Amino acid sequence: MSLPGEPGPDRKQQTSSHPHNAVFDPSGRFIAVPDKGLDRVFVFRLDAATGKLTANDPPFVATRAGAGPRHIAFHPLIPLAYVVNELGSSVTTYRFDPRRGSLQPIQIVPSIPANYTGNNTGAEIAVAPSGRVVYASNRGYDSIAIFAVDRRSGTLTPLGWAPTQAKSPRFFGLDPAARTLYAANADEGFSDQQNTDTIVPFRINQANGMLAPTGQVIKTNSPCTIVFAGV
Repeated sequence: MSLPGEPGPDRKQQTSSHPHNAVFDPSGRFIAVPDKGLDRVFVFRLDAATGKLTANDPPFVATRAGAGPRHIAFHPLIPLAYVVNELGSSVTTYRFDPRRGSLQPIQIVPSIPANYTGNNTGAEIAVAPSGRVVYASNRGYDSIAIFAVDRRSGTLTPLGWAPTQAKSPRFFGLDPAARTLYAANADEGFSDQQNTDTIVPFRINQANGMLAPTGQVIKTNSPCTIVFAGV
């Protein structure tokens, strides 16, 4: 689906509409679609009876020019959503209206440390089931950013960065019990084949959400997405 709007300022990464993710809100009534190419996060209403999608009112929220919104994650307990901006290497906190389906930005924080000066792009984002921690992955700084969620405002404060022990963590996923985070480091054109194409598990500290490597490294072929099957 090509979404309406003008491409962003990045002449290589934003040549046209590039919807990168589609996620239901907690009620299942709305679907949010970050569009990396247009610097917009679109929202659609779902007709549960017919399965038809219609543009919400308002139909989208604009991001910073050149941000390149990639993935979105909703808070499980309070009406908030978090978007990782691929090109801007940042995370935007949005207040979400569960009745209207609208998104209002309230904070933008970098996904990388202030002293990192190299190239980087953001990739995946997830909220812990407890709602106390948000995780986001960095490709370039090759890490998982860990943010504490303020209980009252929902805004983020960086707690640290866990190196993924390989290049380009395109995706990561938390197991159903939220005790382990699996970082999927995918080959995206890097020449060093010895330091990519792996899945690296991290133990999640249940008290503060910090990550510690388990020591296990699973070699695989360009992992892109991890899905946990129900038992």
